[in-house]
Amino acid sequence: MNWKEISGNWVLIPRRPIGIIHFLGGAFVATAPHITYRLLLENTAEKGFIVVATPFVNTFDHQAIAERVLVNFERALVRLEDAGVLSKGYLPIYGIGHSMGCKLHLLIGSLFPVERAGNILISFNNYAARDAIPFLEQFNYSFQFYYNFGLEFIPSPQETIKLVQERYKVRRNLIIRFTNDSIDQSPALTELLQKRFPTMVTAKTLPGNHLTPLTQDVKWQPGNEFNPFDAVGQWFKQEMYRDFYQLQRTILFWLNPLSSSN
Repeated sequence: MNWKEISGNWVLIPRRPIGIIHFLGGAFVATAPHITYRLLLENTAEKGFIVVATPFVNTFDHQAIAERVLVNFERALVRLEDAGVLSKGYLPIYGIGHSMGCKLHLLIGSLFPVERAGNILISFNNYAARDAIPFLEQFNYSFQFYYNFGLEFIPSPQETIKLVQERYKVRRNLIIRFTNDSIDQSPALTELLQKRFPTMVTAKTLPGNHLTPLTQDVKWQPGNEFNPFDAVGQWFKQEMYRDFYQLQRTILFWLNPLSSSN
């Protein structure tokens, strides 16, 4: 499979698709999700899911970003349908978001009339602007001016929680947090969604940190004859990927419990 650029999205199309993933990444790595999340997305596509990864540039208006990425995603679906990729019957659509991508999927599910079979929300956080990006103040004079006058994300953290509490329509959700993630706010979201959909929300705590979904594939090429350095290299690779592959297995099992978990 090769990545294709379709209507502002990066898309992977498996031979026999069983579902569609709309992927949204974190705030500062979302401009090229087919690169920054390459291993996660390509492994998901290999299991039969069309992956539509929508890039975005972060601004203070998160509602406008949510609307823009949804429009681009829906344009990609139209192009795929015109190309005959979606002509063989219904395919369930799932959202997967990491960090800020979680907030965008929550806004999409609260503000717009979308149909989703479920959402996977990884390392959710919903900080105020003052807490989320204070270091930008040191580099950008215009940001510093607005920052000092209390400019806030749209919607604000409190407004986001109220929207989700009252209007979020996606019933089935998997919420994933990592044991070593100091900026994760998933427990509060889990409590909120479990009250809204008591039997449809699964929460998982996995080993790893906020950057685990960004794990990249490191090619280790052993020599012609296997030696101790090759053994050390393979052990290092297994250890480095251990948390990532547990994340991958958790995602794939939730998407398709009947599939193999390897």
